[in-house]
Amino acid sequence: MKMDIQDLKQRFEIIGNSSGLHRAIEVAVQVAPTDLSVLITGESGTGKEVFPQIIHQFSTRKHGKYVAVNCGAIPEGTIDSELFGHEKGSFTGAFSERKGYFQEADEGTIFLDEIGELPLATQVRLLRVLETGEFMRVGSSKVLKSNVRVIAATNLDIPKAIEEGKFREDLYYRLNTVPIHILPLRQRPEDIHLLFRKFTRDFAEKYQMPPLRLDEDARILLENYRWPGNVRQLKNITEQISIIEQNRDITADILQRYLPAISTKNLPALFNHPEDKNYSTEREILYKILFDMKRDVNELKKLVLDLMENRDYQISVDQERMIQNLYDGEEINLSTNEKLPKPVHYKDFDRKNIQDTEEVVEESLLLEDKEIELITKALEKHHGKRKYAANELGISERTLYRKIKEHNIKG
Repeated sequence: MKMDIQDLKQRFEIIGNSSGLHRAIEVAVQVAPTDLSVLITGESGTGKEVFPQIIHQFSTRKHGKYVAVNCGAIPEGTIDSELFGHEKGSFTGAFSERKGYFQEADEGTIFLDEIGELPLATQVRLLRVLETGEFMRVGSSKVLKSNVRVIAATNLDIPKAIEEGKFREDLYYRLNTVPIHILPLRQRPEDIHLLFRKFTRDFAEKYQMPPLRLDEDARILLENYRWPGNVRQLKNITEQISIIEQNRDITADILQRYLPAISTKNLPALFNHPEDKNYSTEREILYKILFDMKRDVNELKKLVLDLMENRDYQISVDQERMIQNLYDGEEINLSTNEKLPKPVHYKDFDRKNIQDTEEVVEESLLLEDKEIELITKALEKHHGKRKYAANELGISERTLYRKIKEHNIKG
C-alpha cells in the first residue's frame, strides 16, 4: 500500500509524508469506486482541490466529465443559473437557453468548492439533486435528471453555520456521507521543508536561477512558523524569496523578513513578568485573591479595635462596604447562624503587635456582649429608630436589623 501511495502522490504531485496526509489519500482511494457523496474539510490553502481529482480518476466515472465549481466566486443572483441552467427569457440578459453544470457533468463528477457559501435557496435545490437526481432550470417547470457524483469542500465550520442558520442540517448530513479532513500545515511540520524544497526547485527552473538553500536556523524557523495560509502561503513566500534575494543561502534573519506577523490569539499564553499586573494563570489569580482577603481581614481587625476604643471613630464608605461583605455572606456566610470565632479582647494585647500572621483565637463572649450593649444604647439614644442607630454604629440598617434579630434585642 505504501508503494501505491507513493505512485499516487507522484502522479498528482502531492508532497508530504505525514500520517494524516496518507490517511486522507487512503480514504479518497477507498471511497472512489462508490457513488457516495464526499465532504472535504480543512483550512484554506491546504490543497483540498487535489482530492476530488483522485476520487474521480479512481472511480467508474473517470471517462466522464469532471467539473469543478467555486461556489464562493459566483454571485448569489446567478448561482442557480450556473448550477442548473436557465431558459431563454427567464431573466434580463437570458437571450438563449443554457445548460447548467449539473447537466454538463452528467455521468461524471462535479466538485463544489466552498460549499458553505451557497445561499439557502440554492441549498434546497442541491439537496433535491442529491436525493433524487432531479432539478429544474431557472424559468422552467420541466424536471430534468442528472446522474452525477457530488464532491464538496469547505473551510468553514459547518456545524457552527448550522447553528447560526446559514447552512441546512439535512444537506450537511447528505453531503457528509464520507468525510475527509485535510490537516493544516502547522500539524504536518515534517512536510514543510519537503514542500519548500519542491517549490524552490520549481521556481529555480521557471526563472532560470539556482535553487534556494536554508541554513539550520532558517529551517527551524520555517518549520515552527504557524503558516495560517498553509501550503498556498508557503508557495507564495518561497516564490518571493526566489525572485528578490540574490544570495541563494537563506539565513533565519533573511527568512524572518518574509514571514508576516501573525495574531497570537491561538498561541500558548506567555508567562508574565512579575512586575506585570496581568494575571495570566489560575494560580496567580488565586494567590491575588488570597492576599487581598488577608489584607482585608487585617484592616478589619484594626477597624474593630478602633471602634471599640473610640465610639466616635468615623469609618469610610469603603470600610463599611468591607464589613458588610464579610458579615453579609459574601466571604463569610452568617445566614446559616454560624458564629465567627471571637478574637482575643483588645485589652489583652498591645495593638502595635498586630501582624499579618496567623491569628490566635479563643472562644469568648466579651465581644458579643459589647455588641449587644452598643446596639441597645444606640437604639435607646435614637428612640428605637433603626436608621439613625445604624448610622451611629457605623453599619448598614440591614446589618443592624439582622443583629437585633440574632441577639433578640428589644427596641
